[in-house]
Amino acid sequence: MLLSVTVQAKSIVVLGDSISAGYGMDVRQGWVSLLQSRLQKTDPAITLYNESISGETTAGGLARIKAILKQRQPDIVIIELGANDGLRGLSSVQMQKNLRRMIELSQNAGARVLLLSMRIPPNYGKRYTRMFYNSYVQLGEQYGIPVVPFLLEDIALAKQLMQADGLHPNQKAQALIVEKVWPYLSRMLNQSMSK
Repeated sequence: MLLSVTVQAKSIVVLGDSISAGYGMDVRQGWVSLLQSRLQKTDPAITLYNESISGETTAGGLARIKAILKQRQPDIVIIELGANDGLRGLSSVQMQKNLRRMIELSQNAGARVLLLSMRIPPNYGKRYTRMFYNSYVQLGEQYGIPVVPFLLEDIALAKQLMQADGLHPNQKAQALIVEKVWPYLSRMLNQSMSK
């Protein structure tokens, strides 16, 4: 159900990796573009900027975020990063540190943050996969920010919703991703409206 509301948030930035960059498809078919279409129906004054790059790590996002915040001056920052850190076996502690800094920089710039959590395949070992996912939960609690549970839940293991590489969701999955993000984002937009 679409909410017809007027909100104060006028600019949203999505900072992500290939999942948000629409890897393997026309970027206009990706979930971020679908989200933008939905936002246009609720409030055409909201501008959504997709600053996602395929292959991006949290270190890469951290290196870019200051310039993005300065240029876009967003009211809300959606961070969808970490999967590439995990797939490369990078330190989950460093990943969490990078995400923490991005959250702080966003908040210091006057933006609120929505964190999209990811999981990595179980072949990386129980301890590492648990630490990886818990990083998102801990950051949500620490900063009091909303965290969307595993973005590809019910998608990653469904072959009909994944590309041949088994890592990236296909076009059919994009609307499902929007449905996972929308309740959290619409709540944030409604909160900004009531202030």
